Amino acid sequence: MSVSLTLACLWVLAAAIVAMLPMRHQYLPGITLLILSVPLAVYVASQHGPLLVLLVVFAVLSMFRRPLIYFARRALDRLKGET
Repeated sequence: MSVSLTLACLWVLAAAIVAMLPMRHQYLPGITLLILSVPLAVYVASQHGPLLVLLVVFAVLSMFRRPLIYFARRALDRLKGET
């Protein structure tokens, strides 16, 4: 297995461990994992192409769907001018 896929598997394991933590302890590691997912996806794409990166993006979206929905709604509200 390539280094990028090994790192992606380790990212999934880390995300599963963070999910088992109490909610108040999930914020910092969760944000860290969310930020690290972008360069990881780029790394997987550079080694394996767009098909496997779609799996990585799907994993990120499935694990972080609620925070991403929150941030998307907040960004849309700011674009509309609501506070």
